[in-house]
Amino acid sequence: MKQTKTISSNAGKATMDLTQGPILPLMLRFCLPILLGNIMQQLYNMVDAAIVGKFVGTSALAAVGATGSITFLIIGFVDGMCAGFAIPIARSFGAGDAKLLRKCIVNMIYLGVFFAVVLTVGTSAALRWLLTVMDFPADIFEDSLIYLRVIFIGIPATIFYNSQAGMLRALGNSRTPLLVLMMASVVNITLDLIFVCVLKMGVFGVAIATTVSQAIAGIACFIYIIKKYPELHWTRDEAKFVPEISWRLFMSGIPMALQYSITAIGSVLIQVAVNNLGSNVVASVTAANKVQSFVHLPFSTLGVTLSTWCGQNMGARDYGRIRKGVNTGLAMAMIYSAAMGVMMFFCGEYISLIFLDKDEPMLETLLSYIRQFIRSNCILYIPLGILTVYRFSLQGLEYGVTAMFAGLFEMAARSVVALYFAKTYGFGAICFANPAAWIAACVLLVPAYFIIIPRVKKKLT
Repeated sequence: MKQTKTISSNAGKATMDLTQGPILPLMLRFCLPILLGNIMQQLYNMVDAAIVGKFVGTSALAAVGATGSITFLIIGFVDGMCAGFAIPIARSFGAGDAKLLRKCIVNMIYLGVFFAVVLTVGTSAALRWLLTVMDFPADIFEDSLIYLRVIFIGIPATIFYNSQAGMLRALGNSRTPLLVLMMASVVNITLDLIFVCVLKMGVFGVAIATTVSQAIAGIACFIYIIKKYPELHWTRDEAKFVPEISWRLFMSGIPMALQYSITAIGSVLIQVAVNNLGSNVVASVTAANKVQSFVHLPFSTLGVTLSTWCGQNMGARDYGRIRKGVNTGLAMAMIYSAAMGVMMFFCGEYISLIFLDKDEPMLETLLSYIRQFIRSNCILYIPLGILTVYRFSLQGLEYGVTAMFAGLFEMAARSVVALYFAKTYGFGAICFANPAAWIAACVLLVPAYFIIIPRVKKKLT
């Protein structure tokens, strides 16, 4: 029989138990704050791009945009790692084991500090070499280097915030990270305007604003947890490093982190192919990806919801509720994929004008590239929805290694496009790199889910 939860008395309604109650309303209640938080995060990313494009220039926009694949490689690793660390926490909460929950949190902190040091030092040392290997255009090389150097020095702040936000969501509290991100967005936009428009600091100012706002978000989450969750305050005995628990966190966090980074390697190869086509194509793909990153938010939001759902209900040993939750998530993904695909096909290029200067001499050329890129992607949003549901569900069930291999399939697809098809078909091939990766991932994830789910049933019943 499922144990009674021991967390949430002081956090009020912010903490949500996903192991009981009607499925769809509960998922929507949990999902909505995450979605709004992701929207706020993307909004200040969009503001970064808009301010750079309109007040610094197209070259600076290309410099920031060209770093997207590298940022995805490193910061994506951090995001995936922190999300993976949260899964054993969700499972402990679902099982009602407060002592194990506190030990998981302590060991998550130890791992977070270790990776903060390693990643900050490693990326700082290799950054110039990486940009050179990727053949960044000479006119944007130095700006890209400046931007990435500041962002990577801020990796500890990123880990600090993401680990705490992931922990709160694992406990069913998706509202507080939303409020923190709203506050951080205001800080980021304000600093953007001061550093770029007033102090004329260019891309350096944009990077500083992003890093500072991330640190402030981490501090805000920390203060909230200290005040609202006294049940999470560990004893001296619970503060010890426990190899078994750290290994469980490691095996949950690192496969998810590698999945993000392996996928990003394919994106890096695509970026190299894009860089070889000149700054106009780089700026066009940057603007198109900014639009699509906003559109893709509900997919990632649904993924976080499903991983938390599966984690908590694994802890509660409720197989039937796991299956119903995954099926509900799949239905939500299909409806959204179809609706958003239609909208983006007809409206995507016009939304991209947010990031472009209306007086840009090459505006029509840029828009033609953007139109082709977005339409080639949006017609295949359904495979993206499918891979999101099954990937994050498997991660929540602690089959992260399987989900990681789907990232290898994505990398392989993007690599083939970048290394072979792009040389022959140019920009047209690049436009289909993402859909090819989504389909390749589904080839593994769909059968893997239906092979693994009977094993889960056997384990829980």
